[in-house]
Order: sequence, then C-alpha cells, then structure tokens
Amino acid sequence: MSTVSKVSVATKRLLLGRPFRSDKLGHTLLPKRIALPVFASDAMSSVAYAPQEIFLVLSVAGITALAFTPWVAVAVAVVLAVVVASYRQNVHAYPSGGGDYEVATVNLGPNAGLTVGSALLVDYVLTVAVSVTSAAENIGSAVPFVSEHKVWFCVGAIVLIAAVNLRGIKESGALLAIPTYAFIVGVLGMLVWGFTEIFVLGEEIRSETADFGIAAEQDNLTGLALVFLVARSFSSGCAALTGVEAISNGVPAFRKPKSRNAATTLLMLGAFSITLLLGIVLLAQEIGAKYVMNPSTDLVGAPEGYQQKAMIAQLAHAVFDSFPAGFFFVALVTALILLLAANTAFNGFPVLGSVLAQDRYLPRQLHTRGDRLAFSNGILFLAAAAIIFVVAFDAQVTSLIQLYIVGVFVSFTLSQTGMVRHWTRLLRTESDPSARRRMMQSRVVNSVGLVMTATVLVVVLITKFTAGAWIAVLAMVALFVVMKLIHHHYASVQRELDEAEADDEGVLPSRTHSIVLVSSLHMASRRALRYARATRPDVLEAITVNVDDRDTRKLVSQWEASDITIPLKVIASPYREITRPVIDYVRRVRRESPRDVVTVFIPEYVVGHWWEQILHNQSALRLKGRLLFEPGVMVTSVPWQLTSSDRRKETKRYWAPGETRRALGESERTL
Repeated sequence: MSTVSKVSVATKRLLLGRPFRSDKLGHTLLPKRIALPVFASDAMSSVAYAPQEIFLVLSVAGITALAFTPWVAVAVAVVLAVVVASYRQNVHAYPSGGGDYEVATVNLGPNAGLTVGSALLVDYVLTVAVSVTSAAENIGSAVPFVSEHKVWFCVGAIVLIAAVNLRGIKESGALLAIPTYAFIVGVLGMLVWGFTEIFVLGEEIRSETADFGIAAEQDNLTGLALVFLVARSFSSGCAALTGVEAISNGVPAFRKPKSRNAATTLLMLGAFSITLLLGIVLLAQEIGAKYVMNPSTDLVGAPEGYQQKAMIAQLAHAVFDSFPAGFFFVALVTALILLLAANTAFNGFPVLGSVLAQDRYLPRQLHTRGDRLAFSNGILFLAAAAIIFVVAFDAQVTSLIQLYIVGVFVSFTLSQTGMVRHWTRLLRTESDPSARRRMMQSRVVNSVGLVMTATVLVVVLITKFTAGAWIAVLAMVALFVVMKLIHHHYASVQRELDEAEADDEGVLPSRTHSIVLVSSLHMASRRALRYARATRPDVLEAITVNVDDRDTRKLVSQWEASDITIPLKVIASPYREITRPVIDYVRRVRRESPRDVVTVFIPEYVVGHWWEQILHNQSALRLKGRLLFEPGVMVTSVPWQLTSSDRRKETKRYWAPGETRRALGESERTL
C-alpha cells in the first residue's frame, strides 16, 4: 500500500473507528436514556430560541404587545401536547421507521407520502442550519469572536457533527447525552432558582433590558393587524414542535420493545419541552426581558454599542447575577444543546433518505450503510445542503427561521390525516368491543391533532410565506419533482429489463468474434492474446492503430518474426486518433455479422504508486467507455501487475476498478 493510501486509511480509522460487521447492527440499538438525547435534542433545544422568536415578533408593536407572550406560549404548549399524544399513536401503529412518510403513503397514496418525504427532507436541512446558527448566536453573547465569524463557526460545527455521526448512531448518542441532560438540569435549575427568589424570597430580579423601551415599528395595532401579529408570533413559537416526528422515523433504532420505548421517549420529550418553554416565557416576562431585531435602533435607552444577549442568556445573567458560574454554565450548555440539536436531523434525514431510496425515489446509494453501520451518504448530503443554507443566509437565525417549520407542519397535517383514515379503516372490520374502544379513542386523539396542525400550517403559510417561507415551499416542490423523475427512471429501467426478459428466447449467439488490442509485442499483450485464445472464440484477431508509421512497422516486423499465429490487422488513422478507428472497425464487424458477439480484450497495467498513474494516459480507458455503449459488444480488461503493485497484494484491501490505470504497452501513444 502506498504512503498516500496508508495515510488515508489511517485518517479514516482515526476519525470513524474500525468498521462494524453487518451482524453487529443489533449492538447499535439505543436504550431510552440514549435515545432521548439522540432523537429529542432538537425538540428540547428549540425552547432556547422559540420563546425568543415570540418576543421578537411581538416587539414590533411595542412593549404593550409583550403582554400576549404567555398566551402565545400556552397555545404552543397545547399544540405540542396534542402532537406528542398523536405521535404516540403513530409509533404503535407504524413501528417500521417510515414515520410520517409511511403513514401518508399507506393511507393517502404515494403522492401524499412523497409530499411528506420532500417536506421532511427540507425541514431536516433547515433544522441543522437553524440549530447551529442559534448556537453561534448564544456563544457570541459570551464570546464576541464567534459573533464576528458566525458563518465559519457554523460551517465548522456542521462538519464536526457530521463526523461524529459517521462514527455511528450509538457513539453519537453517548456523546450527546451529557450536554442534553446538562441543558435540562441547567435550565430547570435556573427556572426554579429564579421563581424561588421572586415568589418565595420576595427578591426583585431585573433583566439588563428591563429598563429599556422598545421603539415600535407600528404603533397602536388593533383589529386584524394585531391578530396577524399574534398569529405570526405563534407560528414562530411553533418552532418548539420541530423534532417530534424524528422519533416516529427512528423507531427501528430503539431497543425492544421498540414501539413502547419510542412512545415513552416521546412522553419524556413532551414533558421536558413544555415545562422549559412555559418556564422560560413566564420568567422572561416576570423580569422584564426583551428581544428585538435591531438593538441599536429598537431598544430605547440602550447604551451606544450595546450587544444584545440571547433571551436565555439574559435570564441566566439576571438569575445568577451574584453567581457568575451559573450564568456561564447555562450559556455553555445552551450553546452545546443548540449545536448538537442538529444531531436529530443527522439521525432522521439519513433514515428517511434510506426509506425513500428503497422505494426508488432517491439514488440507491442513500440506502446503503457505511463502515460504522450509519447511512454515511445521507449524512454527507445533509451536511453539504445545510452548509449551503448557512452560507446563503449569512448565518442569520431570524432569516432562516422564516423558512423553518413549514415542512414539518406539512408532514404533521398529512400524517394525522393518514392516521384518522387508518383507524377508520380498522374500525370497519374490528368487532371486539374493547379493541374498538381503543381505536375510537386513538382516532379522536389523531383528529384533534389534525385540526390543530392544519390550523398551525395555515397560520404559518399566511404569516411567513412572503417573509421567506416561499423558499422552503419552492424547495419542497423541486425535491418532489426530482424524486418523481428518479422514480420514473428506475421504473423505466425495470420495465425495460422485464420486457427484455420476456422477449429473451435464451438463444446463444451464432458465433463469438474476439479482438485483442495491441500497441507493441510485450508481456501484457501476450497475456491478453493467450487469455483470448483460452476463451475459444470462433474468430480471433489482433488489431493495432497506426498513429506512428515507424512504431507500426516495428510491431508488424516483430509479429511476423514471432511464433504468434493470430492474425494482426493494422487500422489506418490519418488524424492520429485511436478511439474512433477502433469503434468504426468494431461496428463494421457487427454489421457484417449481426448475430455475432464481439469481445474486445484490452490489456491494462496495475500500478502501486499514485505518480505511476499520472504517467499512463487514459486512451484505453476512454476506448473502454465508448465500447460499453455499443450493442452486442463485450469488453474484457486483462491486467498486468507491475512490480510496484506487489506491496498492495500483501494487504487485504479491496482493489476497486477505479484504482487501476489502463495501459497497453511501452508505446501507449499507439495503443
């Protein structure tokens, strides 16, 4: 193995670890304590920015509008509770891992399922982008350097998270467990400490923004304008629901009993998320915290150059005013959970991509697992797409969040519609009273979920469409069309193969006509000639292309003086081309004997050093690529291992076709 290859393999093993055997897949399954941070970190971490977005939207109408924040938070919490209850029905009814996609496909048809699939794929990409940009904003509250270089920080974070996930789902889950639980403990501790000081000890806690006023963009909003503003703050707050669907997509990753463990994890997710969401909003209102779009102009009374902290950082700074370690701990774990919340998407996107690839809506490469039994291609694709969004929107949370949650509520709505139809279909045939009662209760839960998620979807589309949500909708439509085209291609190929099989009478070709390409009479050419003869063709001949008269005359002279009985034909090439004359000759043979199969034998060198590959041109490789498109023509490569390749023989590494360079002799320019 060359030094370059050794370094490459060593680096891969250092980053990813040793590969797992396929029969070790069971060892990667997750217990509930690990599954919670793996699949629920996104939903729980969204409480770090969802309350902030509620305050941000309402600040447009000034301080008086902030009185609506508790009611908006309660409405979001109610929707979250209903969605969690609905998805507990989903994981029991469809535990195979298709999640919303499977529910919609089975009950509403392929187009509905594909709509859900495209919506979720786009939303997973935005989940990564929003999570890392929000983390950058929170870290930037304490570290100005990060705030000044947010884009590069976000790109590096995405690459790091992707690398962790390439090591395997269980390894990434173990890494996530500590910051996820630290975030829950830290924020709960902050809330308990803050409410205890305010309501039990009677102490006054004031946010650093409490004494600032807000320069309202629109004063005295009333009627429909105020309703629209509250609805928009509600739609932004519904970002707290993202990630709930990831558990239904990831049921196969749970240990047995899979459905029950997934349902329990959903319940834990809902309890933690609702508690943190309501606690943060109530505490923020109690201490007078504010969050605006542009602090330099919107915060009245703020000192010049004031740097606005993220909402949760403001709370921690106020509550732990006399205990700086508490503030830094909350800021740190919040940044970590936001950064690692993207991990939910890195587990959901590849699994969903694998299911769609299995159904032939995405390239088959997304269906295969990598060295560590993770869906490596899906992870890499997600990382690349998220980086594109981060760079395109300059790592601005407020801009990205306008695109966010549209996809997830499309999937929520179609999934709940599918579940209602699922229970209705089962009730038609079920006769057991107790079973019917359970099914009717489940249908009621899913029906309430349908009404709520559909309502939120309408609100989100109305309030966010012109603000940027149209980009997400356009991306979903484009992805839907692309997946349709991919499926059409796979279906066309299958039909073509089926038709060919139906028409195939199993008749052998009348004769085989073998052609050996040579450039000079050396051992590589002799081996190809011997191998071609061993196949016992009906016609065997050697050909060379005359691109240099002197070399051609030398070859013909050597051929006549040798003991080779195979005839040699010289093909003229006035313009010193190689590929076209050979193709024309093969086509001529095919025209003369259409029922014959033509086999072209091409000698090739196998080299051991990367620099040797550069020294050999690609004329034979180009020729082979062209011959593959000729009907009735078979192409056979006959390798000749050079001494430099001996060291590779000692390794057990698989030698891929792309790692050889085709060559035909010392005088390659004449083929």
